[in-house]
Amino acid sequence: MNDGSIAERYRRVGGRFTETVANVPADAWDAPAPCEGWVARDVVRHLVEWFPPFLESGSGISIPPIPSVELDPVQAWMVLDQAVQGLLDDPATTSTVFSHTLAGTHQLDQAIGQFFLGDVLLHTWDLARAAGLDERLDPAEVAAMLAGILPMDEALRQSGQFGPRVEVADDADEQTRLIAFVGRRP
Repeated sequence: MNDGSIAERYRRVGGRFTETVANVPADAWDAPAPCEGWVARDVVRHLVEWFPPFLESGSGISIPPIPSVELDPVQAWMVLDQAVQGLLDDPATTSTVFSHTLAGTHQLDQAIGQFFLGDVLLHTWDLARAAGLDERLDPAEVAAMLAGILPMDEALRQSGQFGPRVEVADDADEQTRLIAFVGRRP
């Protein structure tokens, strides 16, 4: 695998989220997160609750049972992260066809790269912000995501998955521009 493979890209992005999850202080799991109405624990809950059924409905692949986010958000994330990385590291599964009524048909690794990797990237910032941790994201992934979503501004706003764009200075760095574009206040 080269550094540009989805498996390697996910390893970096998922690894950064794992580092953030592992460093959340015990008393910060109920701290407000940037997503309206969420606390830090909800950031993990979102990822571990939406992706497994999405994966299964498009590929028939099931993730092992995930521990309760309420009881152990770190372990809940670890189970999902290890399962996703395992899929991406296995050449037999990466070429599996993923076909979803709303997301279209893709090779499995491409579907994970398109739909999950960016979500993990953005939610790393959310969790870090909620817990008062290092908010820096992978610069290459930030640049790629920003370039990919800027042209889809109207469609993304209509999806309801992103808040209104927050204005930032023209000379803001790419991470600040990305975070603001998806409706968070950097």
